[in-house]
Amino acid sequence: MATNHAIALRPALIADVKAMAAIELVAFSDPWPASSFAEMLPMAHSRMVVAVDAQEVLVGYCILLSAADEGEIANIAVRPTERGRGIGAMLLDDALAAAARMGVTQLFLEVRTSNAAARALYASRSFVSVGRRTAYYSDPTEDALVLRRTARN
Repeated sequence: MATNHAIALRPALIADVKAMAAIELVAFSDPWPASSFAEMLPMAHSRMVVAVDAQEVLVGYCILLSAADEGEIANIAVRPTERGRGIGAMLLDDALAAAARMGVTQLFLEVRTSNAAARALYASRSFVSVGRRTAYYSDPTEDALVLRRTARN
């Protein structure tokens, strides 16, 4: 379990699904339903980690998917009131370390073109833009940048 400023990371549990979906609802304009989290939780190719505060209140989560030597950060979110504390970076660094242990050599994700904070975080971790998905996001309609990070040898 990783810790940072009274924030700890641990594997997600089925009991966390409702809180994950609540963060998803306020973090994204096109949120995943709770059922998506519940369905992914037991899947072998899915790694779900949550960030909790000292009172065990869930403040963020990250979902890493993997297949062979490729991976995807499917979702990463932090409760809006907790942003700016390094929790997203902590979750991302944990996913990067896990991906490396799994033998992932290429890691992908999508990000809104307007999400400057997330883009800066990803750039700081050596993600580079490799494509664009036109009108990928809705409410508001916006392109997604496809980012990739390759393993360092």
